[in-house]
Amino acid sequence: MINRRDFLEQGVMGAAGLLLASKTDWAFPAGSRSADSHIEVLFDEPLGTVSPNIYGHFVENLSGVLYDGIWVGENSPVANIDGLRKSLVEHLRKVKAPVIRFPGGCFADSYDWRDGIGAAEKRPRRTNFWAMGESEKAPASHRYDPNAVGTNEFVHFCKLIGAEPYLAANVRSLPASAFQQWVEYCNSPAGSTTLADARAAAGYPEPFRVKYWGVGNESWGCGGEFTPQEYAAEFRRYSTWLPTYGDNLSLIASGPNTDEWSWTREFLEEVLRKGPGELRRIYGIALHHYAWNLSRGKTQEWVAGKGDALKFDAVDWYELLREGDRMEGLVTGHWQVLGEFDHQHRVKLVVDEWGPWYRPGSEATPGDQLEQMPTLRDAVFSGMTLDIFNRHPEKVAMANCAQLINCLNSLYLAHEGKFVITPVGRLFELYASHQGGRALRTVFSAPNVHYDRDGQSASFWGLRGSASVRDKILTITAVNPNTSESRLAEISLRGATVKEASMHFLSNADIHAHNTFEQSDVVVPQTKPLSLSEGSLVVEFPPASVAALTLQLN
Repeated sequence: MINRRDFLEQGVMGAAGLLLASKTDWAFPAGSRSADSHIEVLFDEPLGTVSPNIYGHFVENLSGVLYDGIWVGENSPVANIDGLRKSLVEHLRKVKAPVIRFPGGCFADSYDWRDGIGAAEKRPRRTNFWAMGESEKAPASHRYDPNAVGTNEFVHFCKLIGAEPYLAANVRSLPASAFQQWVEYCNSPAGSTTLADARAAAGYPEPFRVKYWGVGNESWGCGGEFTPQEYAAEFRRYSTWLPTYGDNLSLIASGPNTDEWSWTREFLEEVLRKGPGELRRIYGIALHHYAWNLSRGKTQEWVAGKGDALKFDAVDWYELLREGDRMEGLVTGHWQVLGEFDHQHRVKLVVDEWGPWYRPGSEATPGDQLEQMPTLRDAVFSGMTLDIFNRHPEKVAMANCAQLINCLNSLYLAHEGKFVITPVGRLFELYASHQGGRALRTVFSAPNVHYDRDGQSASFWGLRGSASVRDKILTITAVNPNTSESRLAEISLRGATVKEASMHFLSNADIHAHNTFEQSDVVVPQTKPLSLSEGSLVVEFPPASVAALTLQLN
């Protein structure tokens, strides 16, 4: 049996009424149908602030992610800003990308940051961690890292889009001193150290002030094959002394793979062997979860269990969402384990890799390793996942969709001069207004979806989402996973009234719908005004949809 680890080795209160007016197939004339669902937003039950970092991203030097996706070079005919793909920078500004993780992933624990500084023409070429999975036709830069993009270029990329850099340190193959020196290179004041002078010589005299640092990656697997106890000792050693230069560093420990509760528990037990003060070193513990097994219980084999990104039926649609919906239990479960050791819950969860993972074959650019074609299904999946994080703002401090471009669940696909925003990228547009909002407990009630799962009856929830408010703007996002039926929902606001409202949503009659280089606008946000009238708030959510309601409050 091959698993992932082995694979990597080889109440309405005076509310005005809203009625959806539409000409689409799923719309019903006013008064022709009673609400079958209900959404109640409880303004008197705030959950906490939705950290913008929940809407973070992940970049790994893996096939076409870095070279071709992000970096095209300063002399490229492709429009660029200092060698960085201009269209990518511009859209990331639009979705208010808050934080980006780099350089991996498994690549991180084979990477020496010192290779990526200094004059570009003098930087060494190194064998990429993912080289053995590349095809013979792959560009040399995909197999042998030219180090054209290093710390300077990545941080510059982040600054251009207004994001914080999140750097993953190499624990498997570099000493602790190299981690300390990387922090010094990034953050030491101008003129203070030899490494600060090296940074200045590259054109960056002022410190980068990098706050977020990962101490290794997937240390249970490609990051060193450590036991929880072994990694805890390494974490203590790597974090024993780091220069802060007046700014607190947020260190993120390598955490569990999906539901490995024992990793979280045994790691914390070992860290605390030196005393309760050790918890102060840990900002967050990383949780990774990929939805990959669409075999309907037939196998747990990493390769055989995967489904296809484009060729799937309605049952595969629901099975993928079911696998992704496990995230809520993972968040609450690992949070409970954290609470056994950290009663004040100072240590948060950082879900810095999440998304679906399909079998190869749907690449927009043939040969791009792990690239897959995102469809409407992946937008719905991503909305469902972000809603889970929104519902647990006190638990999840950061999350990073895997990965940004030309890979798994990507927001963008690019090749040479071609660039397209995927349904996942469009989804992040819809959800951007949640960032920094005050999450409110919201109760969704709707009929379950029922389907046949290889002769056995199965069901899935029928409508779910989240809500947040900021500056008298209430955002409600909702997923209707039903592939054939719309949901007509009555919305109650307990503690507020509405002045005006609008709805933006993603949907399509074809559940396989996706955007390509040739047809880039198949799945794009549609906007519907919501008319105000006396009575209740009633909104129709089309089949296979994810929607964002924007309500201006009085």
